[in-house]
Amino acid sequence: MGGKNCKSYSIKDRRHKNEANISSKQEKMEEVIVEGVVCKVEDINENEMKLLPIGDQGQKILLIKQNGELHAIGTKCTHYGALLHTGALGEGRVRCPWHGACFNIKTGDIEDFPGLDSLPCYKVSVDNGQVKVQAKQKDLAANKKIKEFVTCQIDNSKVAVVVGGGPAGATCVDNLRQEGFTGRIVLICKEPVLPYDRVKVSKIMDFDIEKSLLRPQFFYDERKIETKLNVEATELIPSKKIIKLSNGENLKYDHVFLATGSKARTLSIPGSNLQNIFVSRNYDDAQTTFKKLSKDKNVVILGLSFIGMEVAAYCVGKVKSVTIVGNDSVPLKPVFGLEIGERAKQGHEAKGVQFIFNQTIAKLLSSDEKQVSHVELTDGTVLPADIVVLGIGAIFYTDWLKSSGIEMLENGAIVVDKYLKTNIDNVYAGGDIAYAPVFSSNNESKTIGHFALAQYHGQIAASNICGKNTELRTVPFFWSALLGNNYRYAGSGQAEKIKIYGSLESFKFFAYHINNGKVVAMSSVGTDPIVSDFANYLYEGKTLTEKEIEHNPIGWMKNKPLAVLKIISKNE
Repeated sequence: MGGKNCKSYSIKDRRHKNEANISSKQEKMEEVIVEGVVCKVEDINENEMKLLPIGDQGQKILLIKQNGELHAIGTKCTHYGALLHTGALGEGRVRCPWHGACFNIKTGDIEDFPGLDSLPCYKVSVDNGQVKVQAKQKDLAANKKIKEFVTCQIDNSKVAVVVGGGPAGATCVDNLRQEGFTGRIVLICKEPVLPYDRVKVSKIMDFDIEKSLLRPQFFYDERKIETKLNVEATELIPSKKIIKLSNGENLKYDHVFLATGSKARTLSIPGSNLQNIFVSRNYDDAQTTFKKLSKDKNVVILGLSFIGMEVAAYCVGKVKSVTIVGNDSVPLKPVFGLEIGERAKQGHEAKGVQFIFNQTIAKLLSSDEKQVSHVELTDGTVLPADIVVLGIGAIFYTDWLKSSGIEMLENGAIVVDKYLKTNIDNVYAGGDIAYAPVFSSNNESKTIGHFALAQYHGQIAASNICGKNTELRTVPFFWSALLGNNYRYAGSGQAEKIKIYGSLESFKFFAYHINNGKVVAMSSVGTDPIVSDFANYLYEGKTLTEKEIEHNPIGWMKNKPLAVLKIISKNE
């Protein structure tokens, strides 16, 4: 039976096979050791990070001093390549200034997300007051480390099934092999493609799916991870430990991780069956919408959330007109509040985007009974609309679990504990669908639909499936890029008041989101890495109060970046 479970998989894509093989040039590079003095001991202070050159080929290392010890690791975040010396140094970890990924300063291991790969870690020594670093040439060139993994063993009949081809599922199967699971692993993907960088769907509609895969096929093949594409789970039967699939298969499991995510909410109004009405949830949505864009098209977007704002930002300059309709007074208000939302609106308006507030779409109209041509709003206003994009929320993909006995909320969210365990033995859940404890909110349970958090859930689930009893320590961190301005947000919770420092006009500010005298979240534009610093602060179990920031707005920070210091000096 074990032999059947641990099949031998050939690598389907020869191009990927060639990439997987180590060339003779790479083998030579691996043998080359680069060693050199990077600085003097007195050149680096406690809790300081320095980007320093090593060798004679222009390569660099990140040197960090903490608790009197020196550590050297790779220089760039393995997600999108942000320079980590511009990030935030926490206790034992450095956090990316852009998207919040965290790396252990001693091992280089990735500990929070987005991204999948770790950083190389280099040998540091001190000789006569000189700091020496020793590194492999290949590690310096790659600036990333794929952690060692175990592979499937024929004498292990255990089966781990991961349902969901999003960031949570992809990270889970990756980490199962890293954490020592030697049984059979099966990844069920509803879409016909491998897990990919889903964040791009509303930001870059014409993205290349092959280049955006989180892992290529050969990666899964090498680790003996089965990938079932274009297949859905249709029923979970815990009494028999069976998952029924849409292809007719009954899949036996010993452990299962549910990470099925959400589907976009749609409209049920007159005309909702017309063509050219789109949502923005997956690669197919992005591609079909992109193909319809042209200079003669009028685009109407329903929804004032990040999806609506990002789609509008992408469409600017590609179509005749862009109009956002929403049932509120400003965009992004639930997260960023009135003032920041208003500034985001002004940024879009400066590029020609029009807004209609406190309205929704009542009817979708057509001139040929096939394609949408106009929308009618609740007040009777009629707008030209050749393309309609809906960004009005999502519905959890959990209907298929209703007969399973798993505890769920009325909205379909799955109740899990601090280990991501459901009320059913050996069944875990994560990502969008998980009603899970949030550490930075006093372990209050919430459902949070963030890409990076989904990856973190995948890591935690894998660790616990492997019996390592790892608790969640969640600090939500998310971001958006709107017309050249990068928004960051860390924390969670509704704010009674928002205190802003800096200039909204020039998009250089940071803000404290305050509830009951406590700072529950921070947001920023143009003042990295303050939000990453705050995320570290929360992760370390600290609480920031309104009184503290009134006395000294940045007194809590270990290091004060220049951009933040300039803002404070201007406010004073």
